[in-house]
Amino acid sequence: MNRHFAFLFNFAFINHRNMCQIFRDHLAKLSVTINNEEFEKILSFFEIRTFVKKENLLEEGQVCRHNYLVLKGLLRKFFINEKGTELTTEFAIETWWMTDNMSFEHKTPSEFYIQTVEKSELLVISNEAQEKLLEQFPVMEKYFRIVYQRAYAANQVRVKYIYSLSKEDFYFNLLKKQPAFVQRVPQYLIASFLGFTPEYLSEIRKRIIS
Repeated sequence: MNRHFAFLFNFAFINHRNMCQIFRDHLAKLSVTINNEEFEKILSFFEIRTFVKKENLLEEGQVCRHNYLVLKGLLRKFFINEKGTELTTEFAIETWWMTDNMSFEHKTPSEFYIQTVEKSELLVISNEAQEKLLEQFPVMEKYFRIVYQRAYAANQVRVKYIYSLSKEDFYFNLLKKQPAFVQRVPQYLIASFLGFTPEYLSEIRKRIIS
């Protein structure tokens, strides 16, 4: 029993260390230079948490109190329209952040849901902790500025595609640029993201195969 416990403890420790390293590597990728001591202090503002598949991290009407970095797994953000249809507006894969920025920053009720698509391990920081982090470590201001700039640029491109491409071309463009992502995400969610019905997307895929 003790040997089994030791194995589980060591596995959890190694997994935790690997998850922390993903964050450290992402900081370095965005040109954030810090030493080991600074990293440990920065890490203390966060939690690493595991969520099961299809678990809601945020629901409509709640105040979004956390910002999430995907270490392993997949998230989506969506809303439900007046017809009761779920419309996906955003996905987050490994090293992508997700929150409801309006609700998170202004502490207002959200109009969105955030949900895991797969079992996910996330680096989580609360609104209050993030504010303290930025006060104590100004270098993290640079990090989050770059994160938000890249997210905004990606959203601009998506809006352009919505207005300039047909629905079919939008899908083909996504398939060409992100084939692994398209294969990974359930097709009904791809359809939701592109504004299709699942049946219409199925017809497009059949035409590709034939």
